[in-house]
Amino acid sequence: MKIIIINGPNLNLVGIREQNVYGNESFDDYFEKINDKFENVDLEYFQSNIEGEIINKLHEVGFSYDGIILNAGGYTHTSVSIADAVKSINTPVVEVHISNIFAREDYRHKSLIAPNCKGSIIGFGLDVYRLAIESFLIT
Repeated sequence: MKIIIINGPNLNLVGIREQNVYGNESFDDYFEKINDKFENVDLEYFQSNIEGEIINKLHEVGFSYDGIILNAGGYTHTSVSIADAVKSINTPVVEVHISNIFAREDYRHKSLIAPNCKGSIIGFGLDVYRLAIESFLIT
């Protein structure tokens, strides 16, 4: 099984920024752990702060991978283009958010991406990525 994690803006700073929201573990360290845990899954990771690069990556992998885990960061609430890209591809997408977006600012309560996804997992810290991987393995 081939799964890619695509992280959007500012997620390169997980472990450094707002540790009360995102925790103190870097995503790179966490990615090593899930690679070890899911050794039979071909896991890849892509991060960009640029909307168009995220769209290009979705187009690139969206017809050949078994699953996409997408944390679009702030683009979740603003990017019609990323939502359209998710809608346009065949590979199932699970939307994830490290924090509980419904416990944060009002503008974070709406996801433009969620209606085009297989499902959404939010609020369980970095474990949202593990849960998303497991969701692909059980279906």
